[in-house]
Amino acid sequence: MPGTDARTGTEGGSSSGHPTGPPGGVEATDGPVRVRIRYAKVGKVRFTGHRDVVRMWERAFRRSGLPVAWSEGFSPHPLISFGLALPTGAESRAEYLDVVLRDTPHVDDLPERLSELLPAGVDAHAVGILGKEAGSLQQEVSSCSWKLEVLGLAAGELASRVERLLAAPSVLVERERKGRVVHDDLRPAVLSLATSVAVDAPGAGGRTGGVWIAAELATRPRGVRPRELLGGLGPEVALSRACRMHQWIERDGARWEPLEHGGAGTRVGATHAEERAS
Repeated sequence: MPGTDARTGTEGGSSSGHPTGPPGGVEATDGPVRVRIRYAKVGKVRFTGHRDVVRMWERAFRRSGLPVAWSEGFSPHPLISFGLALPTGAESRAEYLDVVLRDTPHVDDLPERLSELLPAGVDAHAVGILGKEAGSLQQEVSSCSWKLEVLGLAAGELASRVERLLAAPSVLVERERKGRVVHDDLRPAVLSLATSVAVDAPGAGGRTGGVWIAAELATRPRGVRPRELLGGLGPEVALSRACRMHQWIERDGARWEPLEHGGAGTRVGATHAEERAS
């Protein structure tokens, strides 16, 4: 696991459209509050699995001194819940977690404070205090937007494959489930798909010139992973790099992100993850 780096040189900021904790427009409460954190995972840390990411955050919260609430019972644990697990090897600019704190925090400088306690490549972007009516990340997120760098086909042939997939009534792929191979139709989960020749990669490192797919994939009733999507385009199509750009909540014809990049506590300027990870 990458070591922890001290980080400096960024400024705190906030947006008046979101609660920022006292001082900053949110009335302090006497009981626990649920706080949502948006963070990035880019660079070499993309090869770290979900369980290791959970441990990274638990360690950062311990070192931060934040009053994290714990469950009761025989096996108490910190009340931290994560959103949809990111496939190992994929990057993301839009990961989320919810943590229950025993009282209302000052969130204006919290992204910077937490980022200083996390490994290079994991960087907090925004913090917001949730209302009591807010649902869980696992239940509410209905789709994700991806940028995928692919190998194996020229841009023109890849574009033709994408058109054929979108026009197909069904696209069967093999999956392993509970130790056996099953065939699933991934077509209903492909909400949009397009190709481009990108100048710059969406992750870190300044890579250039790849053939990219922009995809929006549904997360339910059964989600589709990027490698599974490429399997529907043909066996020659290989995934070089994947970056989750957005997660979406959709309801009554409107959609929004669980917490905007410009939400409460957002830091101004380029993140250290993007500047330093590769």
